Amino acid sequence: MKQVIQDKRSGRVSVEDVPAPSVHQGAILVRTQASLISSGTERAAIELGRRSLLGKAIDRPDLVRRVLDVARTRGVKEAMRAVSSRLDQPTLLGYSCSGTVVAVGPDVLGFAPGDLVACAGYGHASHAEFVSVPVNLAVPMPSGVPPEHACFVALGAIAIHGVRLAGPAIGETVVVIGLGLLGLLTVQILKAAGCRVIGVDLSPSRCALAADLGVDRALPRDGRTIAEIERETGGRGADACIITAAAKSSDPIHLAGEAARDRAVISVVGDVGLDVPRNLYYGKELTLRVARSYGPGRYDTIYEAHGVDYPIGYVRWTARRNMEEFLRLLSAGAVRIAPLITGTYPVSEAPAAYAQLTGDQGAAVLALVLTYPAATEPERRTVVTRSTVALGRAPTVSFLGAGSFARSVLLPRFRENGVRLRGVATATGPSAHQSAMRFGFSFATTDPDEVFRDPETDAVVIATRHDSHADLTVRALGAGKHVFVEKPLALTSEELTRVVEAARASDRVLFVGYNRRFAPLVGMLKEALGKRSGAVAITYRVNAGPLSASHWTRDPRVGGGRIVGEACHFVDLLQFLTDEDPVAVAATAVPPTDGGSVDTVSFQVRFSGGSLGAVHYFSLGDRALGKERLEVFGSSFAAVLDDFRYLEVFRPGGRHRTRSGRQDKGHDREVKVFLEACRSGGPPPVALGSLARTSLVTFAILEALRTGSSVSVPTAI
Repeated sequence: MKQVIQDKRSGRVSVEDVPAPSVHQGAILVRTQASLISSGTERAAIELGRRSLLGKAIDRPDLVRRVLDVARTRGVKEAMRAVSSRLDQPTLLGYSCSGTVVAVGPDVLGFAPGDLVACAGYGHASHAEFVSVPVNLAVPMPSGVPPEHACFVALGAIAIHGVRLAGPAIGETVVVIGLGLLGLLTVQILKAAGCRVIGVDLSPSRCALAADLGVDRALPRDGRTIAEIERETGGRGADACIITAAAKSSDPIHLAGEAARDRAVISVVGDVGLDVPRNLYYGKELTLRVARSYGPGRYDTIYEAHGVDYPIGYVRWTARRNMEEFLRLLSAGAVRIAPLITGTYPVSEAPAAYAQLTGDQGAAVLALVLTYPAATEPERRTVVTRSTVALGRAPTVSFLGAGSFARSVLLPRFRENGVRLRGVATATGPSAHQSAMRFGFSFATTDPDEVFRDPETDAVVIATRHDSHADLTVRALGAGKHVFVEKPLALTSEELTRVVEAARASDRVLFVGYNRRFAPLVGMLKEALGKRSGAVAITYRVNAGPLSASHWTRDPRVGGGRIVGEACHFVDLLQFLTDEDPVAVAATAVPPTDGGSVDTVSFQVRFSGGSLGAVHYFSLGDRALGKERLEVFGSSFAAVLDDFRYLEVFRPGGRHRTRSGRQDKGHDREVKVFLEACRSGGPPPVALGSLARTSLVTFAILEALRTGSSVSVPTAI
């Protein structure tokens, strides 16, 4: 299918042939008929994309700090890989479209193939022939509303939400500051609500268009603006002001404060400076409200990704209900769209459409509409190249998932080991296409079964989100593929049982990305431990850093939470160093205060040979402190491993200190070890029982936190 994407390095807009998306649970697959290019949001995206690397860095200093942190701990080469990985990922353009439903996901109610719908949401309602959209970001189209008008649904919902935050009543006077696309929609919505509307803009042509669309008075922004507003309101001032302008300055905030009456509401919808004049706002006791997109539910993972609606008795107007209301206003003729459309282009000419947004002609553009041909069935696989050749006896490898970690850490290492990269499957077509082009895969797809069915694929690397690991591993083993799956292996004991059964029934290698046991300094520590006698005691401090409550890793259904999703690394390393099986777990945690899953916890693991491991996994603290510090104590023996850069071993008579030139957590060697096992057909590098016990320990930690008591670890599964 054709999709419009922007190259992050150059800012160039192009139309690419990419695999169509699949339809997921709680989502619908839509054949697009029309999509909206908005003059504000998308112009900003284009201008950012065209900036130099320095310009992008100035705009995102937070990302620059993260790159510098990587360079400091893992070396310049790894930092450059991380930067290259981010720049290689395509930017999906578009966030508002309309079309026809062609398929519905499991558990979807209210939609059926053939329905006409309008859709919203960045990353979902893109400029593409087919889009997969969560049910709470899609609404039915009323009869008689053209697709070219219904595709304004996202902007319409944003405007409606801004009006709701202002809370005007029938007959009240509202000042709309900024008469661009969003402002002109807001003017019409306010008029439909029975309000008297005054519009303000720098552009005389925008003021004239607002007058044609029903504004009661359109004023230029000049030295007479406030005096005219006072005259129009009988000296009282506006009952509410809605700021829909886009400006780096805070002039709209100052203007709204001056135009408003006592105790009025200022609703900020546009991207403007927020230098609020305190004396002015304090003197009138004004209420300042900043609108967030389409309304309640937007950016809420439970609402959007999982399709859980808010009860109407508690939240009358959600994002989806605002979308529905906008389409109702279109159907009733209360909002006119045709005067707002500057031009219409077929999707194949999208670069020319985007060129209109910039330069001298850009100021005259309000909205552009892309139209789409009557596409055939969605094609979920595209051939990229047939020229890749295997080197030596290296296996042919396909990837499921090509996110930042896969692109910056795994893919470069697999390619450096001379493998033939066969197929790459990701959730979105542009990501799969771009990864295939960047790393030299033979084909790109959004359907994992294309990889499983491929006879030339020897091994599969699974680097998707955690909730898919177990299922994809079972399917890959069943298809006769070697499997390298990133941690965790499973999120539940039921999933783990399925994986273990599949592994036992297969003669293929199953490998989990527990890279730390393959780190060079860990190998030296293990060798030193081999000379000990008796049990050991280990403390492992992990300065994990905070993640927001909404981060997918902390969602137990998707990421498993940070204990199952990341602490498994440290459990595996304890097993490796002790050479003993875990038998019991105790744990305690700091209760989360942000509503997310537990992410600051201390747990103790007792082992079959008497050894003890204590892991302190903390999300508190500061990133300036190294992430990991491991201390091992045995009979006449002690060792300290500091962030995989320094190792000190203490014995009677002295100590030995080893310093690594860069932080090495074992990613290089784990890939080599996996590929060698695939070549030789020998035993897997880590025994299946050990892999299973690592997951069982993480499940036991959660149970210990729930019960407040020690929990036994099953000896078998």
